[in-house]
Amino acid sequence: MAKKNKIEYDKECPICGGIIWKGQKVLIEGAKMTVCQSCAKEGKIIYVPPKRSNLKKGIKTKSSRPTKLYREAEKFEKVEIISNYSQLIHKARTRRGLNQDQFAQKLNEKPSLLRRIEAGKVEPTIELAKKIEKVYQIKLLKEIDSIEPSAKGSKYIKKATNSTLGDMAFIKKKK
Repeated sequence: MAKKNKIEYDKECPICGGIIWKGQKVLIEGAKMTVCQSCAKEGKIIYVPPKRSNLKKGIKTKSSRPTKLYREAEKFEKVEIISNYSQLIHKARTRRGLNQDQFAQKLNEKPSLLRRIEAGKVEPTIELAKKIEKVYQIKLLKEIDSIEPSAKGSKYIKKATNSTLGDMAFIKKKK
C-alpha cells in the first residue's frame, strides 16, 4: 500500500515542541518558520495568501507568469510600516489644512479607522499605507533587511536529545 502524505496536524512546533494543528508563519529572530498558535505571539506574523481551491478541476489555464495574489504577497514580505507612522500622517493632514473626515474621504476610507491610525491605536495595512503614501507623498513603508540567523548562542543550548528552537532562542515576551 502507498503511504499517505503527512497531514497538517502532524507537524511539531520548533519553539515549544508541541503539535501544530493550524500553523502560523512568523519571523522570529530573523528566521521564517511555521509555529503553533501560542508561539506565533512571540514573533512577527508574516502574511500568507490563502490557498485557492480549484472549483473546476477539468479546466486548466496556462499562465506564463505567477498570479497577482502571489506577486503581491512577495511585496508584502519585504516591507513594513515605520514606527512613527501616526505622527507623519497627522503632520501630512494638518499641512494640507484638512480635518480627519476630509482626509478619510480623499483616501476613500472610514474616518473612524483613520482616527485610530492617527492616534496610534491601529497600525495601517500595507495597502492602506501605500495609498496614503501615494495621495499625500509621505514615506510610511521601509524595506525589511534580511537578517541571517547566527549560531553564537551555543552556551544556552540545553544538553537534551530533543532540543527545540525555543531552547536556544531568546524570546521577548510582549507585555
